[in-house]
Amino acid sequence: MRLWDFATRLYADPQVEAACLSLQDDHGQCVSFLIWRLWALKEGRPVDARLLGDAVLTARTWETAATAPLRAVRRRLKTLPSTIPADGQGRLRQAILAAELESERLLLEALETATPETSGLVPGAERALAAAALAWGGAKAPPLKLLKVLAGAIA
Repeated sequence: MRLWDFATRLYADPQVEAACLSLQDDHGQCVSFLIWRLWALKEGRPVDARLLGDAVLTARTWETAATAPLRAVRRRLKTLPSTIPADGQGRLRQAILAAELESERLLLEALETATPETSGLVPGAERALAAAALAWGGAKAPPLKLLKVLAGAIA
């Protein structure tokens, strides 16, 4: 399955969405990066330490340059007191949301392209997600219960 299709199906689950938002907003994780790792597990694609490091660099660079700024502007517009009519602000927020989703899609496509085909050797999902979260956040690991929600989505 293509990574973008996997991501959109996964995120449609309300529990997964809530876990992803908490991982992103409360724990500084890159959800696209974690979803990529989960997809690689589900597809049986090998991710060694070098690929994991390369993926962190790709995701961090793109998240910093494109996705996070779009998200920040979209969220700021939600509460911005303004004389601009609400419907105009709403249209702008929708356009920025579309750009934010496109940014996430582009990152997922880049990560998918960099991931080798199936090897048949798949580590445990929770352990692999924990390693990915640590690779992303350094010593600041998110709660295991949130990673279990993601891991459970492919069980």
